[in-house]
Amino acid sequence: MFVIAAAVLAASASTWAFVARAGGGAADQALPAVTTYKDPNCGCCTLWVRHMQSAGFDVTVQETSDMAAVHARFGVAPHLQGCHTSVIGDYVVEGHVPADDIKRLLVEKPSVRGIAVPGMPLGSPGMEQGGVAHAYSTLAFDEQGRTEVFARH
Repeated sequence: MFVIAAAVLAASASTWAFVARAGGGAADQALPAVTTYKDPNCGCCTLWVRHMQSAGFDVTVQETSDMAAVHARFGVAPHLQGCHTSVIGDYVVEGHVPADDIKRLLVEKPSVRGIAVPGMPLGSPGMEQGGVAHAYSTLAFDEQGRTEVFARH
């Protein structure tokens, strides 16, 4: 029993160490690269990219006016779609997902296709407008587009 407890504590400590490193500073280099597909005319997508960069991610932007093709390529079902799509390792990140949710995804490594914030909820990263913030959820999704709540904001 103590061996199991020690193993759980050690795993938790290493997870929290990664989260602490991922939070800021020189250790951010450990974060994987991000490729974001966005419409060249979308300002909120640009603000989300800045949010990600501020959180320590290295983001490469691929501009396209055919986001439908991007959604099809990466298996983002219509009910999950936002205004930009990112690829981070084996995961797809759709829409205005907070960087902390992405860092959690990378630590926990669940068996999902990705996470999404459907639509463009006010108050989500890149959608901050005049202090208005609506409640929204980050959804984990699988290959068939089935979802479960990953985080609430």
